[in-house]
Amino acid sequence: MTTGASRVGYETKGYFRTPDAVFFTFLFPVVMLAIFATAFSSMGDITPGPGQEGVSFAAYYLPGLLAAGLLLSGVQNLAVDIAGEKGDGTLKRLGGTPLSPIAFFIGKMGQVFVTAVMQAALLLAVAAIFFGVALPTEPSKWVTFAWVFVLGIATSALLGVALSAVPRSAKSATAVVIPIVLVLQFISGVYLQFYQLPEWMQNIASVFPLKWMAQGMRAVFLPEDFEVLEQTGTWDLGGVAIALLIWLVVGLVISRVTFRWIRRDA
Repeated sequence: MTTGASRVGYETKGYFRTPDAVFFTFLFPVVMLAIFATAFSSMGDITPGPGQEGVSFAAYYLPGLLAAGLLLSGVQNLAVDIAGEKGDGTLKRLGGTPLSPIAFFIGKMGQVFVTAVMQAALLLAVAAIFFGVALPTEPSKWVTFAWVFVLGIATSALLGVALSAVPRSAKSATAVVIPIVLVLQFISGVYLQFYQLPEWMQNIASVFPLKWMAQGMRAVFLPEDFEVLEQTGTWDLGGVAIALLIWLVVGLVISRVTFRWIRRDA
């Protein structure tokens, strides 16, 4: 535990010393929020129905981009990072030291949690200060945010570890991981308004965790009137928790079975 805690600082420093990782996982949701809020500012507000109160584009896209940040920090970051360390021999060398896999993963998941908290705080600050998004004032909303955030980042981190076993080399890691993450963002209501997607696409998105993370975040940051736009007509927070817990277990099992210091075919 002590070694794992010390590796959190080591992994976090290494993360912020990698410019491409900082941009494509840490700053990317902030950049996308700025683009959407600026590009669509002249189109007025998004409303759940005729005569109902709407929200700005910045307010509407904030929940989805918070969820995307969890996916980027966990799945994309860890999948590419661990695959790269496996390819350049870092994991092989670590396997020859007293470092245990548990301490290694405490460091990795601690880094993901720290950077995800910083990213969410930055995204909320930018939305509130620069784009006038009104943040929730009810304590219950922030309680919901807290458990969706923690469950979402834990699920994403474990799925990132599991996905790191797919690329066969460090060079192919980004080519394998980024398209998967990008497609999930488009079909899960991050860059497109989820209620406008075809029903078959919504059903496919419902199989994966990002849709549920985005739905949970919308329940926190959007007015209650917007729940009629969800696939079931409600926020369905119970379904959000169940779906994320299922994917948490799936990620834990797959990462436990597939993780090795050295590839089996190496």
